Amino acid sequence: MADDFNAEQKRYLEGFASGIAAARMTGGLALGQGAAASAPADPTGPDAIHIKAQDRTVKAGGKLCEQEKWKRAENPFDGHNRLKADAAAGKQPKPEDNFRWRYHGMFWVAPNQVSYMCRIRVPNGILQHWQFAGIADLADAHGGGYSHVTTRAGLQVREINPEHAQPFLDGLTDLGLTAQGAGADNIRNVTGSPAAGIDARELLDTRPLTKAWHNWILNDRSLYGLPRKFNVSFDGGGVTPALEETNDIGFQAIEVLEGAAVAPGVWMRLVLGGISGHRDLARDTGIVLKPEDCNRVADAIIRVFIENGDRTNRNKSRMKYVLDAWGFDKYLAAVEEKLGRKLDRVDAAHVAPRRPTDRFSHVGVHAQAQPGLNWVGVVLPVGKMTTDQMRGLAKVAAECGDGQIRMTVWQNFIFSGVPDAKVAEVEARVEALGLSTKAAGIRSGLVACTGARGCKFAASDTKGHAMIIADHVERTVPALDVPVNVHLTGCHHSCAQHYIGDIGLIGAKVVVSEEGDTVEGYDVVVGGGFAENPKIGTEIWKAVKAEDAPARVEALLNAYLARRQGPEESFQAFTARTGPEALRDAAEEQPALKAAA
Repeated sequence: MADDFNAEQKRYLEGFASGIAAARMTGGLALGQGAAASAPADPTGPDAIHIKAQDRTVKAGGKLCEQEKWKRAENPFDGHNRLKADAAAGKQPKPEDNFRWRYHGMFWVAPNQVSYMCRIRVPNGILQHWQFAGIADLADAHGGGYSHVTTRAGLQVREINPEHAQPFLDGLTDLGLTAQGAGADNIRNVTGSPAAGIDARELLDTRPLTKAWHNWILNDRSLYGLPRKFNVSFDGGGVTPALEETNDIGFQAIEVLEGAAVAPGVWMRLVLGGISGHRDLARDTGIVLKPEDCNRVADAIIRVFIENGDRTNRNKSRMKYVLDAWGFDKYLAAVEEKLGRKLDRVDAAHVAPRRPTDRFSHVGVHAQAQPGLNWVGVVLPVGKMTTDQMRGLAKVAAECGDGQIRMTVWQNFIFSGVPDAKVAEVEARVEALGLSTKAAGIRSGLVACTGARGCKFAASDTKGHAMIIADHVERTVPALDVPVNVHLTGCHHSCAQHYIGDIGLIGAKVVVSEEGDTVEGYDVVVGGGFAENPKIGTEIWKAVKAEDAPARVEALLNAYLARRQGPEESFQAFTARTGPEALRDAAEEQPALKAAA
């Protein structure tokens, strides 16, 4: 029937239908108000800043990516009850609803696992023992009976069937926890120094700052639905680094010296634009803040990003790319305009050097600032724990420590408040659970993302291959007497931050036949670093088959042991001194690789 109308009649009917729709939305106020009624009203409410940014993109000739269209069609928070009903009926989500569920912390990870994964927000990585045990109970009741510590010092539970999604989230609420905004285009779990408040060398306790930022995010809907995901971290300047240089916004506690433009004392230095997977670490802006101003400044930085981030190309939509296009001066000027004031700047000459960190202080026994107490770091190879182990660990925290469990960005955790007299008991009980507190060899620095077993983006089974590499190295490199960081990540998202590891492996499909058949494999980088020695690693090998990766790691470690200046020279320091290419050449002369050549 529509073919019976001419073009002018069709335009009239379209306009009439639009007017009826507007009347329904405004209770009839849009009708009968003359020409002014036809002008679209500016968006209002907490989503307005995002809708205006989308509108500007389209007006400038851009085409919104699919995720932006999904947000526009139905805000994920508004769609919660529909999502809940679909899940209760066992319905698998469509791509747009999979995206929306991530606002609630639920990730549909098919085809690798036909179920949800839930990522839990844990500010500064700290849980009470009863929360830790409670998550284990939820994982048994609704998931696969295990959990993973993430590289943002949180927990994730996998194998949650659709009808269990909302009961799992309800159970988190009962524990005083939430997964809100843990996925999609939102601000992820806030990280802080793992030994905050117990480290005698720290300049500042990050716990109040991380908790304040966590609550700031949760209570402001306008900070959801960014152009892309966003990371914020607080480092207290102590012995255990927080890897804030890998975050979009990093706040570093520093000591400002006499003679600066601000009063001497402890301030927070602002660094911006870190995304290690894009081969970039956060850069110093020269700006210093009072700790209590961090939230307001982070909020302004994010709002500039909301208004100006790319909403057309997901590969170029992180804040780094706005900084690259504008330069830091223009971006910071926009932030200062939002704040209505200039920010303080201090020349690096007036800042005390960063105190040396201990890259393995998250493992083993360390004296706390509080006399007679210790923290004890537990090795969790690739971050996985069974629920029985979790409940056992929770009992150790309650009976031998202060009741807290502190997760770290290295996929392990720390018991805190352990009296001197209880240290041996903690070590024995941890060992009885099949885990270790020893900072030695390869396992204490082994980090791996979920990998192909549970993530559709991964090119390789990172967790499985990490354990094979660890077994191989322990058998073939018995002389390894210092910890070494080995990071395996499955794809370019770099969830395991392979570029900052001593040895980093990123998943790749390796072609093995003229017909184009492929097997799982890795590209290999070496020499990455963080804290006082930040560095993006250098690629030395491409397309190494996964079955050959253990021998490559073996050869690198043996080359290091043969040529280092002593145990005090770390793998990273050795690589920096000799050069990545010289390390590669030395490794290729090792028997493990010469035999395979």
